[in-house]
Amino acid sequence: MEKLGFIGMGAMGSAIASGLITSKQMNGKDVFAYAPHVEKLIKTAERIGFMPIGDMCKLAGDVDTVLIACKPYQIKDVLTQEMKDALKGKALLSIAAGWSLDNYKEILGDDTRIQCIMPNTPAQIGEGVFLFEKENTLTADERAQIMKKFEALGIVVELPSDLMGIGGAITGCGPAFVDVMMEAYADAAVKYGIPRGLAYELVSQTFVGSARLQQMTGDHPGVLKDAVCSPAGTTIRGVDALEHAGMRAACIDSIDAVMNKK
Repeated sequence: MEKLGFIGMGAMGSAIASGLITSKQMNGKDVFAYAPHVEKLIKTAERIGFMPIGDMCKLAGDVDTVLIACKPYQIKDVLTQEMKDALKGKALLSIAAGWSLDNYKEILGDDTRIQCIMPNTPAQIGEGVFLFEKENTLTADERAQIMKKFEALGIVVELPSDLMGIGGAITGCGPAFVDVMMEAYADAAVKYGIPRGLAYELVSQTFVGSARLQQMTGDHPGVLKDAVCSPAGTTIRGVDALEHAGMRAACIDSIDAVMNKK
């Protein structure tokens, strides 16, 4: 992956582009992007450091790897005959939810090498999760090189096609769900007198530290929870309130809502 071209540059595309450039996995002059809203694209390019291009077929012709980062419903309109011709002999990476290797092969056939990936936004600070669909048509060397670059942005996990949906629901939607919980606890801190900025700092570090503790120790989250809960103490009362409010069920329901979207 010497030259990478993005089709679409929304939140996820910009997170990946920013991560690759910031981590020095790629030079900004070798990262290109096309998006229909030119003024917004140029501003994003100036902020992150990639090269904006006004024609997506030209972009595909100028790079060795194309990353589809537009909305899933836009993909069929993107893959015009001219674009399909431009993609011949290229590697195509896709971060579009709901699109698998088989979906792309129906349109592109065997002329384009394909890898579907589900990323998440913490990639922009090197703390992302990248789910690589096990089924792909990249060359072995090509795939190893691409995976190595993405490893600089977080962890890379390979999943079979039938688990990409649930994997993406957890890791792709999960940051938003965690953000909701952080905002709620910050609101509670503000309610009891802590300034808003400090509340976010305290809550965010608590989430980061708790997650890192589980990763470093490998302990079950329940074990770590029990270690904080003294008999008849304050923490167990808070845990009890969460249980009565249905927090566990709400978390599972949020994933059900994603998986059952029509």
